[in-house]
Amino acid sequence: MTETLLDANELVLNMGPQHPSTHGVLRVVLKLDGERVTGTDCVIGYLHRGVEKIGEHRTYAMFAPYVDRMDYLAAVSNGLGYCLAVEKLLNVTAPPRAQAVRVILAELNRIASHLFWLGTHALDIGAMTPLFYTLREREEVLKIFENYCGARITTHAFRIGGLYYELYDGFEAQVLAFCEMFERRVDEYETMLTENRIWVDRLVGVGILTAQDCKELGVTGPMIRASGLRWDLRKAQPYSGYEQYDFEIPTRTNGDTYDRYMVRIAEMRQSVRIVRQAVQSIPEGPQMAKVPKVIKPPAGEVYVSVEAPKGELGYFLVSDGTLNPYRVRVRPPSFVNLQALNRMARGALIADVVAIIGTIDIVLGEVDR
Repeated sequence: MTETLLDANELVLNMGPQHPSTHGVLRVVLKLDGERVTGTDCVIGYLHRGVEKIGEHRTYAMFAPYVDRMDYLAAVSNGLGYCLAVEKLLNVTAPPRAQAVRVILAELNRIASHLFWLGTHALDIGAMTPLFYTLREREEVLKIFENYCGARITTHAFRIGGLYYELYDGFEAQVLAFCEMFERRVDEYETMLTENRIWVDRLVGVGILTAQDCKELGVTGPMIRASGLRWDLRKAQPYSGYEQYDFEIPTRTNGDTYDRYMVRIAEMRQSVRIVRQAVQSIPEGPQMAKVPKVIKPPAGEVYVSVEAPKGELGYFLVSDGTLNPYRVRVRPPSFVNLQALNRMARGALIADVVAIIGTIDIVLGEVDR
């Protein structure tokens, strides 16, 4: 706790829930000593839709589109985690062809999510141009999603057991063309920001989160890797054939807002690397496993997690042998990572709180569910 200066009274200030830099309907109660933050309380629930309870009153297949709406910037990852969880209940594995396509779409979705984060984060700091650049490239990813399954944002691309849609003519060429173009565009982002004096001054040393802090709070994703821990579920607990691909896990050591920016930039480059390998090795064969038309898993429970763009996204499902799940519980990275805000913001200035909220990369649809 920062010491109170000159016997000043502590000021309590509401930031949000209708504030452009809270990235949704997040209300942050700031405790201030002048411009200095002495504590924060996050008030959530303004967007609550009861997704988990809805899942307990739908069949397994009917609930699948609902998860796309949680983190609506990473719908593909949401759907992948849910399908893997139900497949584990059924003791079913998607065919190799389906796994390769799942990896391609998931990594393209990671790029799209990071692009939206980078553009809005830069806008929070005061740089408008990067938003136009990142949305330009994100549009190319959304075109691929639209060509594949007709949806741009809430991309319901996967089905329990594999894929519903076959690849369209020219899919591989379009994806590789995007990869070729995108690597040059990432260089442009870095030219604008990485050594920009204002950008560095606003981010370096702000919102520091140590590796120990991350462990205590359950923080995952780019935030934990920026603190020096090489933890990524694609390597630690490979799924969908990630063990076949050659890629690195970017890490940094300072755990500040700048390092989290650098980690996400590096992750986009690694996603391109994975996509290239997957596109060039899509096997022939079926795209759906043998799954009964009426999905009725045996009684049991599973927990399956994937490395979503924001961190570990986990699904806990309990089956009682009926058509509907008995219990659905989601472990969303935005919700878990948000609890680190108080520790990151203490001692910072009000203007730094804007940068810190942005660097967590939250989506309130996932926080509130």
